[in-house]
Amino acid sequence: MTPDIELIPKEDISKYHFVLEEVIETLEDQRLRLTNLSKARIISKSKKRLVKIVFETKEGIKMVEATILGTDEDEVYLKSGPKIPIICIREVFI
Repeated sequence: MTPDIELIPKEDISKYHFVLEEVIETLEDQRLRLTNLSKARIISKSKKRLVKIVFETKEGIKMVEATILGTDEDEVYLKSGPKIPIICIREVFI
């Protein structure tokens, strides 16, 4: 992680504008992101642990600590309602 990543409260996610293009270039890294999201969802729900998600917005790179409730092919759903488009997610830390 670099120091220019801003940690934000999950309640503030809706204040930002997500980028509309894929932030990870290679298919291999995109598959790894999906694998990490799946693992993070399982650990987050079963062990009641927060995970860190780094994502890109038009305002810059942000990070949030949250519980992942679920994912579909396009979005990650966080506890208390916020959602993040998967194409905006750069990294997931469990």
